[in-house]
Amino acid sequence: MSPDRLVYMANQIGRFFASQGPDQAVAGTADHLRLFWDPRMRREILAYVEADGEGLAPNVREAVRSLKSDPDRDRSL
Repeated sequence: MSPDRLVYMANQIGRFFASQGPDQAVAGTADHLRLFWDPRMRREILAYVEADGEGLAPNVREAVRSLKSDPDRDRSL
């Protein structure tokens, strides 16, 4: 999937959770990505964030980074 499409989709998810406050927005976005995104999509968005993450909302960027920092929750990364 193209990076532009992944950014668009991730930002939509982040906007949904944004009304719940910053901490819950990050946690909710990360949980959604873990539960509903294919492992390949998660790897691609993580690589995108590690490269530059341009275009991602700050809360989404943080949520994506948390996918890597919590290996016990998802071993497919």
